[in-house]
Amino acid sequence: MPQPIRLKDHEKDARQVRSRVIVGVVAIALLSCVLIARMYYLQVMQYDYHSTLSENNRVHVQPIPPTRGLIYDRNGVILADNRPSFSLTVTRERAGNWQKTLDAIMEILELPPEDRDLFEKRMRQGRRPFEPVPILFELTEEQIARIAVNQFRLPGVDVTAQLVRHYPLGEHFAHSVGYVGRINEQELKKLDPVNYSGTHHIGKTGVERFYENELHGEVGYEEVETNARGRVLRVLNRTDPKPGKDIILTLDANLQAAAEKALGGRRGAIVAIQPSTGDVLAMVSQPSYDPNLFVTGISFKDYSLLRDSIDRPLYNRVLRGLYPPGSTIKPAVALAGLDAGVITPSTRVFDPGFYQLPNYDHKYRNWNHGGDGWVDMETAIMRSNDTYFYDLAHKLGIDRLHDYMSRFGIGQRVALDMFEEASGLMPSREWKRATRRQVWYPGETLILGIGQGYMQTTPLQLAQVTALIANRGKWIRPHLAKTIEGVPPVDSNPMPNITLKDPANWDRVTRGMEMVLHAPRGTAHKVGATMAYHLAGKSGTAQVVAIRQNERYNSAALRERHRDHALFVGFAPAENPQIAIAVMVENGESGSGVAAPVLKQVADAWLLDDKGQLKAEYAKSVVAKADSP
Repeated sequence: MPQPIRLKDHEKDARQVRSRVIVGVVAIALLSCVLIARMYYLQVMQYDYHSTLSENNRVHVQPIPPTRGLIYDRNGVILADNRPSFSLTVTRERAGNWQKTLDAIMEILELPPEDRDLFEKRMRQGRRPFEPVPILFELTEEQIARIAVNQFRLPGVDVTAQLVRHYPLGEHFAHSVGYVGRINEQELKKLDPVNYSGTHHIGKTGVERFYENELHGEVGYEEVETNARGRVLRVLNRTDPKPGKDIILTLDANLQAAAEKALGGRRGAIVAIQPSTGDVLAMVSQPSYDPNLFVTGISFKDYSLLRDSIDRPLYNRVLRGLYPPGSTIKPAVALAGLDAGVITPSTRVFDPGFYQLPNYDHKYRNWNHGGDGWVDMETAIMRSNDTYFYDLAHKLGIDRLHDYMSRFGIGQRVALDMFEEASGLMPSREWKRATRRQVWYPGETLILGIGQGYMQTTPLQLAQVTALIANRGKWIRPHLAKTIEGVPPVDSNPMPNITLKDPANWDRVTRGMEMVLHAPRGTAHKVGATMAYHLAGKSGTAQVVAIRQNERYNSAALRERHRDHALFVGFAPAENPQIAIAVMVENGESGSGVAAPVLKQVADAWLLDDKGQLKAEYAKSVVAKADSP
């Protein structure tokens, strides 16, 4: 049978529709309530958090690096300034895949392959977020144009103008002023991350490093509004940076040039000090190098040439060079003997050309193998008589000799503001026992008396010993900074003055030093005979290789770099010293024949006028000193 047809129940359908509508309305109402609650939570309860987050997306705080202080010589000649330069910077957060960006830069600018590794190394250095990292300096106009044309391919890449350190006189002050270079990872960990934000260079050597805190200044800030691509739309707030302090040095550019000319391209060092003030007037270490190469990053090739050169141009001979002082130390040894009472000015020693310790066969030779006969103290200084000073050192003994030489600064740093300075070495019984595990032998004391053996000094220390004799024992540490923003530096750790029992001994030793140049038998009388003033000086020879007992020094048989170093120290005018000088010529052999003429040229440049006469102010001081009781 056919199925019956069911009739539609309209009432039931209506109830079903109504129930579904009610469920839908309730669901919509519940969802609306959830949305409203969420909106209330985000916009009311977490308003401060999201407001700040939103603000940070468009407002950034950018550091403004301070302008580095300038460096001048004593006459206002600029030695270190800042010049504008265009640099290529990359902001990692904006660049996305910054390695791909670096590849694009290499292609666009057609750079050599080795630059790629350098760029990546710079990009990986730890920096603050959104801080641009400079990867290429001193862009040419063509490079700037290429970057501009391809800007769409280089997200996060900008060409920025900044001030870069520049040294107008180049290599002439490389070893004194020093240079700045890029901050490395080790330095970054030690620096104040706030004050050095935005700064990419720091002092590496010389004055630039020692006075880094004064030269750097204080960082500034500006709040900038940026768009979604990170470009600056406007500056909202700005705090200006405080520029670094300018420093005026004690150095004199003209005297520096005269000293370099006097050295004549030979390897060596010259230091000139004003005894009354401690001002370092000239500081020459040759050969030198161009510090500008290091400012924006020296190439591997250029650095290898400097590092591997046999002449060691990077080596600061004035502060780091350690040499036996040779006979230049004899005036200080004579003062020690006089003050200790082991000799008097009239004490005489017979010199047959050698010296022997009692009960020993070994002969300690005098440079004059024929001997000088009977010599007193002044004659011994004039003739640089080794035998006299062997005997004097033996009478003093190592303990007193060590104590007196230490008072003159031997074996310790003497400068006020030269961080690279080596301390040298003034040996003692304790030093030898600790380092060599051996006792001290009497013969070792003898050779210390003529500046040989274990004793090691820097040219700066020899200049300071000379300045102390000129200054009659008054200690003033040599320094390079004359004023820092108009304020002179202060010595927080002054050395005690050298006070002798008989102050007249200063004059007695000075007379012996004058005789070196102005007496007929003086070792440098040929140089002294041509001077327009009196100079008190002392020659010296520092052995490079040892000579056997029964052999004589033979220059022709030695390689050039195995020959003796030539030294000469002196101050002038002897009556009222205005300059104290130490000269060291590597492998120059003769202190009197090679180093003394160099010292004379430096002293002439400081003391004489254009007519070759003693400058009026110095001539008056000499007369006044001579007339005083």
